[in-house]
Formats: sequence, C-alpha cells, structure tokens
Amino acid sequence: MATPQAVSAIRSAARPLTGGKRDYDALLDLVGDARFVLLGEATHGTHEFYEERARITQRLIEDKGFHAVAVEADWPDAYRVNRYVRGRGDDRDANEALSGFKRFPNWMWRNTDVASFVDWLRHHNEGTSGPQVGFYGLDLYSMFTSIEEVLRYLDQVDPNAARQARERYACFDHYHEDSQHYGYTASLDLSASCEEGVLEQLRHLQQRASDYMYRNGDEEAFFYAEQNARLVKNAEEYYRTMFRGRVSSWNLRDSHMAETLDALATHLSKDGEPAKIVVWEHNSHIGDARATEMGEMGEWNVGELARKEYDGQTRLIGFSTYDGYVTAASEWDAPAEHKRVRPGMPGSYEELLHATGIPRFLLPLRDGDKQARDAMLERKLERAIGVIYLPCTERHSHYFAAEMARQFDAVIHIDHTTAVQPLDPGGGWHAEEPPETYPTGI
Repeated sequence: MATPQAVSAIRSAARPLTGGKRDYDALLDLVGDARFVLLGEATHGTHEFYEERARITQRLIEDKGFHAVAVEADWPDAYRVNRYVRGRGDDRDANEALSGFKRFPNWMWRNTDVASFVDWLRHHNEGTSGPQVGFYGLDLYSMFTSIEEVLRYLDQVDPNAARQARERYACFDHYHEDSQHYGYTASLDLSASCEEGVLEQLRHLQQRASDYMYRNGDEEAFFYAEQNARLVKNAEEYYRTMFRGRVSSWNLRDSHMAETLDALATHLSKDGEPAKIVVWEHNSHIGDARATEMGEMGEWNVGELARKEYDGQTRLIGFSTYDGYVTAASEWDAPAEHKRVRPGMPGSYEELLHATGIPRFLLPLRDGDKQARDAMLERKLERAIGVIYLPCTERHSHYFAAEMARQFDAVIHIDHTTAVQPLDPGGGWHAEEPPETYPTGI
C-alpha cells in the first residue's frame, strides 16, 4: 500500500497540468540541450497519452528546434506521412496520408489524435523558414512492403540491379506475404532461410550508394530505400527467431528500432548541427529496461540502448493512468474494442500516484525532489497495456515489477483516461463496455 510519507512527498513534488501554455515549462527545463526525448505511453490506445505527447512535441519543435518525430510504426507507412507533412506526395489530407496503416493494430496511428498532430505538423512546415520537421517509423513488421519499396527504387535508378534484387528476394515468394509463416518454417529448417539473399541485397545497395545518388541527385530517396533494405534484413532475422523465445525476438526488434533511430540521427544531422528527435513509443520500449524485471530476464530496449549510445543526451518520459477506458483488442488481429480499464492494483505505482489526489501532473525524477525520487525508487508493480487488454488476467498479463525513478527521467500521470478514437471505428468499438462490479464480479 502507498504510505502517507510517500504520497506526501510525491504530492509536494508534482507539477499539476492544467491545460495551459506553460504546463511543460518544467519538462523543457529537464530536457535542456538533450537531443533525444523519448515519450512513452502506458497503453497503445489512450487518447490523453497521444494528446499530451503531441503538446510536448509541439513545444520541443517550436522552442527547442527538434527536427523529427520517430514513432513505433512501420517505416514505409510512416514515410508516406513524412511526405505529406513536408508537402510532397499525392495525399490530400491527414486521413489519406495515414491510410497506409492497414494491418492490425491500425488504430495505433489511424486515430483522430494522430490525424490532428499530422495536420499541425504540415501547417508548421508550411510556415517555417527553417528546416522542415519529418515523421518517421522505427518498427520492422513491414518486411514485404519494404521489399516492394526497394524494388521500386531500383527500377528507377538501376533496372539491372532491380532484376538481381528480385532474384535475391524470390526466396520469400511462396510465403504469400505471410511473415509468420516464413519465420515458422525457417525456424524449423523446413525450408531454406532467406538470410543470405537479404544480406547480399543490403550490401549491394550500400556499395552503390554514391553511384545511385549521383544518378538521380536524390539523397533522401536513397536513404529511404536503404532503410527499407536494412528493415528486410532485420525483419527476416526477427521472424526466424520469434518462435525460439520472447527475449531473443524482443531484443532483435528493439535493436532494430535503436539502429533506425541512430541512422535517422546521422542522416538528419546537417552542417555540423546534430539532429534532435522526439520518439513516441510504449513505456515498455522507452523506459530503461535495466530498471525492470524484464531487464533482469535479459531483455533490453530502445530507452536503455539510447541512454548507452547518447549518454547525457537522452530523456525518457513515462506515462501512467489509474483507470478509465482504452482502445484495445481481446486477441491478436481481432477488432478494436472500447474497453474499461480497471483501477490500478494495490501495491502498484498506479495506486501510489492516484493517492496524491491530483488529476494530472508531471513528476520530475531525474533531478527532482529527493524524497519523491526515493518513493519512486521503491520496487513496485507497473501496468503495461499493449494492443491487447485482458482484464480477467490483469496481474499476469499486464503488470511487471520496476523501479520507476531509474526507468524514467520524469513521469506524467493522468488519473482517469479515455479511449483513443479510431478513424475507422467498427461496431465493436462503439459498443462501449458496461460498468463492472469488479472486484466482486456479480
């Protein structure tokens, strides 16, 4: 249970959020000159998390000169949004620009909050006299789409190389764009692995970099193609390992996201000015894994890798909620539902932060009040809701042990939250769950 001393210390150190323009002054002070600000979320379907990340990101762009937003999304789908916010491509509005997000869980990025932020970013870029701000994806689930994008690029700059690339990627043809089927058969040695071909294709593309950029004078187009080729190489390995155990596949995925962030930072750093990037991902990816029980099991994540690679240049900001509603599914590839979030469990950080009685607040942890930091160093349960939410197995499915003051540099707690609204809500989402009688469960 939350002790009165801990609650009092956190209440004293908390910075209430009122919705005003100066809400995040303390957070920007915490950011200082850091180049990487990683903004989390405790669920993949909470409106307030998206809304507040957008508000923080807007201030980082306007007040701190950040150059890009990188999100937990696939590279080709996010790059379509990147073209839109930069005034390129054929999409007429944010809804169209986000229409590349078709696969489950498409509500993560095809929702009203992201559409509003994308419109804001487009408007900002149209009015700025400085560098435009980009929008990029860090994830690796788009193996077959990325293959198509590599071939599309090579068809334009080197048709002979495109024919060779088709031969290298032909290994995947009989899997009918089913990545998991490929991974399952390759892991059981039921078919030849495509590893050699994807490695060879990435090497070939990189070896011809200067030639290709000279031919069409488009460094950006080459960078996009190279990242797609790297994604195919990493995704092939990811799907081969996903049936061998959670830790190895998790580590491969987060290593890929960290590698993509690093490549993006290098690409966007111009004329001696290091690029500054905002990252939007789940708490489980951006909080330092070394402060959690997952880290003790051998997992690492983007937050840990970024802190190691960019020591002192990284700020990790977690998000938390006590109860409310969330957009989530009941199983993988199932429709989005409008689900009730149960109150935080006894002994959890959610319960502790709720006990302050403050509806919304920022709690600095990096250089904050010592008593509050000590209270947040105590090992407690922390909730994580992904794209699937299973209230009936909540403790097992959604909680892990952590030391939040080591995991994050600050945490934003919003006590009662609402579900993010999909741009394509189905009947299941509109049918809001009735109130529960939990914990009695009549």
